[in-house]
Amino acid sequence: MTTELRMLQRPEWDMWYGKLERAFGGVAESRQERELFRALTEFDRSIGAWDGDECVGTAGAFTYRVSVPGGAFVPAAGVTMVSVAATHRRRGVLTSMMRHQLDDVRRRGEPLAVLTASEPDIYGRFGYGVGTHQLSVEIDTSRVRIVAPPGTDDVRLRFVPAEEAAEACEAVYLRTIGSRSGMFARTPGWERLPLLDPPSAREGASPMQCVLAERNGEVVGYVRFHNKPEWTASGPEGSIALRHIDALDPAVYAALWRFLFDIDLTSTVRARNRPVDDPLLQMISDIRRCGVVVRDSLHVRLVDVGAALAARTYQAPVDVVFGVEDAFCPWNEGRWRLTGDAKGASCERTDDPAELALSVRELGSAYLGGVTLSSLAGAGRVRELRDGALAEASLAFGSDLAPWLPHGF
Repeated sequence: MTTELRMLQRPEWDMWYGKLERAFGGVAESRQERELFRALTEFDRSIGAWDGDECVGTAGAFTYRVSVPGGAFVPAAGVTMVSVAATHRRRGVLTSMMRHQLDDVRRRGEPLAVLTASEPDIYGRFGYGVGTHQLSVEIDTSRVRIVAPPGTDDVRLRFVPAEEAAEACEAVYLRTIGSRSGMFARTPGWERLPLLDPPSAREGASPMQCVLAERNGEVVGYVRFHNKPEWTASGPEGSIALRHIDALDPAVYAALWRFLFDIDLTSTVRARNRPVDDPLLQMISDIRRCGVVVRDSLHVRLVDVGAALAARTYQAPVDVVFGVEDAFCPWNEGRWRLTGDAKGASCERTDDPAELALSVRELGSAYLGGVTLSSLAGAGRVRELRDGALAEASLAFGSDLAPWLPHGF
C-alpha cells in the first residue's frame, strides 16, 4: 500500500483530529478543547497522510515568533498534532510528513522549527535538538517555607474568576515574555489556551481558581491553580496543582508562592513546568523536600542555519567556523562563519577550514542558550578542530536566564 500526503480540508477536521486522538490513546478531548484547537488550526499548514479513504497520519504547524537571546522574536514553525496510525508504523509515513513540513517551513522563510515531543527519542533523526528543559516540583509545604524578600507583605491578593481576570493576566504575561528565550509571542486566539479547564484534566481537583496580585491598584502578578482536598485518618492532606504563575518582581512572586503554601487543609504543592533556574529555588527553605525533577521541553530545529544564527546575539564576542552536518536538510550542510557579540551577529558560508564540527541537532540544542556546546562536546557530539574554539563559542552561546517554554502547543 502507498500513502498520499495532502493539505487538510475544513470538512475533514473532525475525522483528522479523531485520528490524532486515537494515536494518543483514544480518549476524546472535551468539547472546549476541540473547539479551541479547531479554531487555532492553520489549515494551510496541516496535512494528512491517506491510505485510500483512511487518514493514517497527521501533522500541523502554528505560525509563531519565539524569543531568542538578545530579545528578538524570530519566526518559527510550531510543529504540532503529529501522529501515525498504529497500523501504518515503519512505512515512512512520519518521514514523509517531516520532509514535506520542513520544505514548507523553508519556503515560508522561517529560520526555525520547534516542537514538544511525546517521546524525546523520535525527532533527533530529523535534526531537532532539545533546546529547553522544564522543572517539576512536589513540595512538602508542611516542612518547607518561603523566605520572602522585602516588600512581600505590601502585595494585595484577591480571588477573581479566571475568565474575569483573563485580560489582566494576559497583560502581565505580555510584560514577561521577553525575559527568557524560548517564549512565544501569542497571536490572537492563543490567550484562550490558559483558560482551558476540562473536568477530565483536573484529576479530581477543583475547577481552576485564580488569584490576582496587586500593588497600588495595579495588577502585578497572578496565579492559577487547582485545589484537591484529601483526608486521612490523621487529618487533611490536600494538595495544590499549579497551572500558571507570573509576577513582575520578586516580592510579588514570593507573595504568590507563599499564598499557595499557606492554603488551609493542604500540605503539598505540585508544579509541572517551571524554568530550571526558577527563583523559587532560591526562596525555599529546604530543597531536599521539593521533589525536583528535570525533563526535556522545547525541541529546536534550525531550518536556515545562517539566518537563525544571525537572528540572535551572543553574550561574548565570537568568531568561529562551524562545519555543519545536516543530512535531512542538505541546504544547511557545509561551513558557516559566525561572527557576533551582544550587539548583533552575521553568519555566512565560507571556504575557511572548520573550527568546530557538529550536526544541526547540536546547534538546535545550543541555540537558545540553555545547553552548552561544551557539554555536548563532553558527550562526543561536538568536535573541536581549533584549540580554543569550543570555549569561545560555548561561552558566547550562553544566556543569563535559562530558556523556558511556559506552555505547550
